[in-house]
Amino acid sequence: MPEICDYEGSEYATAFWGPSREYEDAVDRRALGRLLPPVGARLVEIGAGFGRLASLYAGYDEVFLVDYSRSLLLQAQETLRDRPKVTFVVTDLYNLPLADDWFDTAVMVRVLHHVQDVSAAFGQVARILAPGGAYVLEYANKRNAKEVLRFLAGRPHRQPFSREPSQVVPLNYNFHPAYIRERLGQVGFQVEAELTASFFRVDTLKRIASPAMLARIDGWLQRPMAGLKPGPSVFLRARLIKPGQTRHKGGVWRCPRCGSLRISETADAVSCNDCGSSWPRRGSFYDFKAQTT
Repeated sequence: MPEICDYEGSEYATAFWGPSREYEDAVDRRALGRLLPPVGARLVEIGAGFGRLASLYAGYDEVFLVDYSRSLLLQAQETLRDRPKVTFVVTDLYNLPLADDWFDTAVMVRVLHHVQDVSAAFGQVARILAPGGAYVLEYANKRNAKEVLRFLAGRPHRQPFSREPSQVVPLNYNFHPAYIRERLGQVGFQVEAELTASFFRVDTLKRIASPAMLARIDGWLQRPMAGLKPGPSVFLRARLIKPGQTRHKGGVWRCPRCGSLRISETADAVSCNDCGSSWPRRGSFYDFKAQTT
């Protein structure tokens, strides 16, 4: 089992996404506004945290917010308590308790840089998406302009042109665009649109210019500069090709222990009819890290 980055009990919502990150938040929203299908039946955000981006999903009939941190998802539930048809799922992305071919759209923003096994993560996303489903992904780009300049200035340990991921600190990775495309292709995804973003992620600039202005200029550059990818973030939309498959018509849950789709659900639990495993539920909040049997 790969290691998992756990934000449980952290002050991520306030310590990281405070006023100093208004620019980054605005950039993410601009990029997603261009890539995210505006409407659909079912969307899942993997690594949704405290629900920062949930307001972008209003055009979907059902929204599932997934995260490994129970405390962050509880914050999301509190923030979104007036939003119907939002389900909160505590689990890990390597063994999602979600049925095959269930979702139209999957979103993963500022998550992949914490993922140790990219192929396994992409495989799970491909499994739960219906044929033709869209995967909107953001990843940290190791071939960005700053890293290339550092390399050319005599810091060869940076290796921006190497296709292998670079681990900056434990469980924090930067990726080469070719590596990401290759891994996506291995599980059936075809990249159909890309943007590069966060050109002005520099503290000095953010102190002298307004976040809104910087984000607006960033937005102008995202599409024209996509081919060169000089920005530290790359956003893409990939389409899943599953020849000969049809959409799953059963329930949403899949047992993360044995893979069974024979799942029973009560007001306070979800249970597998085959292996007997059970997990607690409180309304729209499902905790698949807290197995009870």
